[in-house]
Amino acid sequence: MASTLSSTASISLLLLSLFLLFQTHLSLPPFDDFHDLLPPYGFPKGLIPSTVKFYSMSDSGEFDIHMHHSCYVQFNKLVFYDKKIRGRIEYGSVTNVTGIQTKKLFFWVPVTGIDSSLGFLRFHTGPISARLPAKQFENVPICRHKVLTHAFER
Repeated sequence: MASTLSSTASISLLLLSLFLLFQTHLSLPPFDDFHDLLPPYGFPKGLIPSTVKFYSMSDSGEFDIHMHHSCYVQFNKLVFYDKKIRGRIEYGSVTNVTGIQTKKLFFWVPVTGIDSSLGFLRFHTGPISARLPAKQFENVPICRHKVLTHAFER
């Protein structure tokens, strides 16, 4: 009976130790710059442009990014970033995105989610998605107030 209690206590102590170890090593420290937060979640730093003013993030991964101003970035497609961007991030996935749009032909369509896997990013715009190399987003892009050509006006 005493050995059973001793075994149970040892297992409980081991489980408690593992729980505390995972809690301390899996929780991310706060980052001053939103761009530094992205790599631990499997995303390159250049997913969001350089004009981040501040951000907030809940324990569940829901975030709000406040930009100095709305702006445009030319990747392989023209992308518009609103002054406020929202979503939910977990490793390899950003969901419920608002505040980012991309130009498809003559229309602006909202980016609703982004997945990261095997060196590629998949951008979801409703039922359609586009797969791009993550290398294209390694550097934090400079955001422009206006589109450079009239063909891309919002």
